[in-house]
Amino acid sequence: MAHPLPTSKALARARAVLAIEAGALERLAGLLDSRFEQACALILAARGRVAVTGMGKSGHIARKIAATFASTGTPALFVHPAEAAHGDLGMITADDVVLAISYSGESDELVALLPSLKRLTVPLIAITGNGAATLAREAQVWLDGSVAQEACPLNLAPTASTTAALALGDALAVALLDARGFKAEDFALSHPGGSLGRRLLVRVRDLMHTGDALPAVAAEVSLRDALLEISRKGLGMTAVVDAQDRLVGVFTDGDLRRALDRGIDVHGTKVGEVMTLAPATIEAEQLAAEAVALMERRRCNGLLVTDAGQLCGALNMHDLLRARVV
Repeated sequence: MAHPLPTSKALARARAVLAIEAGALERLAGLLDSRFEQACALILAARGRVAVTGMGKSGHIARKIAATFASTGTPALFVHPAEAAHGDLGMITADDVVLAISYSGESDELVALLPSLKRLTVPLIAITGNGAATLAREAQVWLDGSVAQEACPLNLAPTASTTAALALGDALAVALLDARGFKAEDFALSHPGGSLGRRLLVRVRDLMHTGDALPAVAAEVSLRDALLEISRKGLGMTAVVDAQDRLVGVFTDGDLRRALDRGIDVHGTKVGEVMTLAPATIEAEQLAAEAVALMERRRCNGLLVTDAGQLCGALNMHDLLRARVV
C-alpha cells in the first residue's frame, strides 16, 4: 500500500525536480551550435512539411512539437513510427523533412524506418541523447538533447530528457517563426476559434452599427429629439453632426444626467448646447481589441467611428462583449 509523502518531503522533491529540469535546459543552451542552424536551414528549404515522430514518451513530445510548428507557420504533422511501418509512411513525401526524437537513439520502431526514408531521400533531423546512436549517425543533422540526469529519483523515467526535447522543439519552432517573418496576425489565422484570434482578426467595421442603425442628429435639434434618437437606436448615445455629416460632438446618457442636474429644459434646449465636444473616435479598420483599450482609457462605453472626420459608424461595449473580444 502506498504511503503519502509528508508535505515537507513532497515540496522538497518537487523543488528538486524543477531544479534538475531547469539545470538541464540551461545546459542544453550551451550545447547548441551550428547544427541547430543547419536544422533550421533544412526545414526552411523543404517544400513540404515537417514529419515529427517519436515512440512512447518521446512520441507525446513529438505530437506537441508538431502542433507548435503548425501553429507558428511551419506546416507539420505527427507520424506514429509503429503505424508508419503499416501504411502511415505514405504520409511522408520526398518534399518533407523528418524530425525524429529518441533519447537512446535506438528505438526499434524509428530505426526500422531509416531504409524507407533513405529511399525517399527525405532529410532526417534527429534529437537524441547520444551522438553515437544509430539515429544520430544516420541523420543529416543531429541535435544533442542529452541531460546529466533524469529528474526521476531512480534516474529512469523520462523527465528531464523529455523536457529538453520539448524545449529544443520549441526553439526550432520559434527560430523558424522568426526566419519566416511570422506575425501575430498570422498566428491568429491559425487560431480563429480562440480568444487570440478574435482579438487579432475582428475589426471595428465587423461590429459597428451603420445606416439606419447609426444614431445621429444635427446640433440644432432639441434635446428631446436627441433623446428619442438615443432610445430608437439603443446605443446609449447619439452622434451630433453638421450638414456634411462631419462629427462635431456626442450626446450620451451621462450628458443627459449632467444636463438634468443643471435643470435644463429638454424641450427648449438644443443638443449642441449640452453635447460633449471632441468625443472618443476610432477608425473602421482598427482592431476591435483597440476599441476595448480606447474605451478603458477614456472610461466610456461607446465609440463613434469616423473616416477623415466623417461619421460612418458606432459601437458600444455590448457589441464587443457579444463578439467575445473582451
